[in-house]
Amino acid sequence: MSKELKKKVDPIMKVKSINKSIRSSTRKMKPILRGIVGKKVEYAIRDLSFSDKRVSKDIKKTISSAVSNAENNFQMDIDSLIIKEAYCGKQVVMKRFRARAKGRAAGIKKPYSNLTVILAENKKEVKDGTKS
Repeated sequence: MSKELKKKVDPIMKVKSINKSIRSSTRKMKPILRGIVGKKVEYAIRDLSFSDKRVSKDIKKTISSAVSNAENNFQMDIDSLIIKEAYCGKQVVMKRFRARAKGRAAGIKKPYSNLTVILAENKKEVKDGTKS
């Protein structure tokens, strides 16, 4: 198989924004990210603004960064952007200890995460059946 056939050209333009070293575990971020995937950007930012979770502020900041990347670098229409993918991964875990009774110690883990948000333009159907 030639190299040209291996390279798959995706006709849909995607914009990525990565936020590294978020002071939260992936376990706390994943339910929030599952709730915003597939939504329009304005609705996702609105939902995150009213969320009670502390990490939603960092997720909102990453989405806003991706929107500004799309607008300034790729001249995309920000009204037609949807959240194509949103996922998080583990980074480092700071290990601390807390002194306990009788000379013992208990471990404390402070996990960090990386957050990746990928936006894409929503293709709308036109009346004549072609995609714009």
